[in-house]
Amino acid sequence: MSGELLLSSSIEECRFLRGRELSALRIAGVMSVRDLLMMLPRRYEDRRMFARFSGYATDAPMCMRAKVIDLGWKGFGGRGSRKRYIEAVMEDANSMGGVRFSCVWFGMPMIAKMLCAGMEVVLYGKLKYFGKRLCMTHPDFEVIKEGEGNSIHLNRIVPVYSLRGGIAGRRLREIIYMALHELSPEPEPEVYEFVPDVPFKSALKELHFPETKEGREKTFRRFALEECFAQQLNVAYRRRCADLRMGLQSAKESLLVQDLVKSLPFELTDAQKRCVREIYRDMKSTRSMNRLLQGDVGSGKTLVALCAMLLAVENGYSAVMMAPTQILAEQHYEKFRQMLAVLDVPVALITGEKKEESHLGFGNEARIIVGTHALLYGDKIPENLGLVVIDEQHKFGVNQRERLIARNPRPDVLVMTATPIPRTLTLSFYGDLDVSIIDSVPVGRGKVITAIRSEKERNKVVDFVRAQLEEGRQIYIVSALIDGEESVKAKSAQKELAEWQKLLPFIDIGLLHGRMSAEQKDSVMRDFRDNRISVLVSTTVVEVGVDVPNATVMIINNAERFGLSQLHQLRGRIGRGVHQSYCILMTDAQKGEEGYEKLGIVEKTDNGFELAEYDLKMRGPGDVLGTSQSGHKEIRFNEWLMDARLIHRGRELAEAILREDPALSSRKYRPLRFLLEDGTGPVTS
Repeated sequence: MSGELLLSSSIEECRFLRGRELSALRIAGVMSVRDLLMMLPRRYEDRRMFARFSGYATDAPMCMRAKVIDLGWKGFGGRGSRKRYIEAVMEDANSMGGVRFSCVWFGMPMIAKMLCAGMEVVLYGKLKYFGKRLCMTHPDFEVIKEGEGNSIHLNRIVPVYSLRGGIAGRRLREIIYMALHELSPEPEPEVYEFVPDVPFKSALKELHFPETKEGREKTFRRFALEECFAQQLNVAYRRRCADLRMGLQSAKESLLVQDLVKSLPFELTDAQKRCVREIYRDMKSTRSMNRLLQGDVGSGKTLVALCAMLLAVENGYSAVMMAPTQILAEQHYEKFRQMLAVLDVPVALITGEKKEESHLGFGNEARIIVGTHALLYGDKIPENLGLVVIDEQHKFGVNQRERLIARNPRPDVLVMTATPIPRTLTLSFYGDLDVSIIDSVPVGRGKVITAIRSEKERNKVVDFVRAQLEEGRQIYIVSALIDGEESVKAKSAQKELAEWQKLLPFIDIGLLHGRMSAEQKDSVMRDFRDNRISVLVSTTVVEVGVDVPNATVMIINNAERFGLSQLHQLRGRIGRGVHQSYCILMTDAQKGEEGYEKLGIVEKTDNGFELAEYDLKMRGPGDVLGTSQSGHKEIRFNEWLMDARLIHRGRELAEAILREDPALSSRKYRPLRFLLEDGTGPVTS
């Protein structure tokens, strides 16, 4: 019967689901009707008017209706041979005279059981040359059943879903259609309709089964606004809570900072000076500072953070910096100790290793403490903590950050990131933080020459590496994979190590990857830093590394597999000394292909903020934000992340509600509390 299901109903109440389908959905994390209906289509196919066979290769995928004329195995060897494939001869249903083309599948013997001559199918794929003829290789397809003229699968804009636990996309389409059909039209307490002109349930139907392309786009924008509103509600709520917390005035004078600046052999950039002033203004206030310091690789964020720590020390407080790795913590410690020696400000290092110099007593001795996760455990933080600095903040979980900060009164907080964040993402996810940006690089930073090279030019690259090694320089070689099991097309660090050991038999070569223990990784990086290793073969774990001024070459294999921001981060490992540095982007991509064009942007642009904007448009927010540990909810409607007007509209809605009901405790707004998260679960205070 129609109208029985609620969004909060368990999927067990969906009587149209089979036992195997229930199990598959539960494994996929689908527990309620809401979860089911928020499984979005990965694309839509307009099956009202199909494309015709073009007779030439296409850059974009096509949706075609065709008839299977013939099907069989082709190639050499038995059916299990890699040289064997299945080929289906297709006849385009929309072309006069029955124009024919082929579809081919490699390593997919089940296709022979799914298709047979005489079937009509809907195909989705790119037409490319296979030998001398045009084919679709591994196209998506769906068999058209007899009498489907007016079904949900044909003659309309059709949603296409990803396979879920063995449930085919076609069957999932039927399941979602039935769930929408049985959904009660009545309002539900946990559904807050803040977009009054487009009710949530009506929008759901248009989201999955749109009548027009324009209607689909309007619906996406409606859900994007709702998702943006939920995010902005969190941001505004966190900011209000922070404003209500008792803070401390952790800075008054700035004499130590002035003395430090006078002792430096260089001058701070205008951007660094501006950021120090912004931080000083916050720390002089009794309102708790909550500031994000972002800057490009090598822009001098650490020096700005040290100035902030000295402001706290001069006012009688201690300051702590937490770094994501031991070797990075040690690097900060050594730099601070050298720079502060003339000021007679002691520094302590707290790491997992039981080194004598790593565990200095506090008392009146160490007022600046640098450490790793070890700071979170045991009695290692002084009581009079005035400032917490978190380096590479996205490398830490929300709980870890809060464990260091949570105390009364709450210390001032400065979080740093070397990943430039696009403006819209800063507004979206860091709206509860004040933001300082270092948008220039100190004088004397080496310029890095970036160049794209094909695998055919590999011998020239090897000769160049040998020449750099003869000059005493060091080399990074980065691969996406550790051992190559995930893909036969991408180079792996293990294979690269073996290959370079043959090419450079008398050179010390090290290996670094994510499966190594923290101690092993720190040991390898320490050897590379101290020039006991000349060539470091690594995965992207080297992205957050230490300064090695003598390293002048960064070779990135299969560079087209990486995002723009990540390529820029990797490139930032070099150019840290006085020597000319070179970043070589190795690729099999051809000119004109998307991957090659992407690398061209990196080759021409050394501005991390510009690259981050490109990256956001091309790949979405995940890599930029580090969302795996950030505590952010899953982003389903990416459109709003690039639309400042939509973000402002979401913020206006959120702030208007919080002005009316700051605690969301009224009957009207209490349903919104389920949207509030602090990264560990719903807010209950």
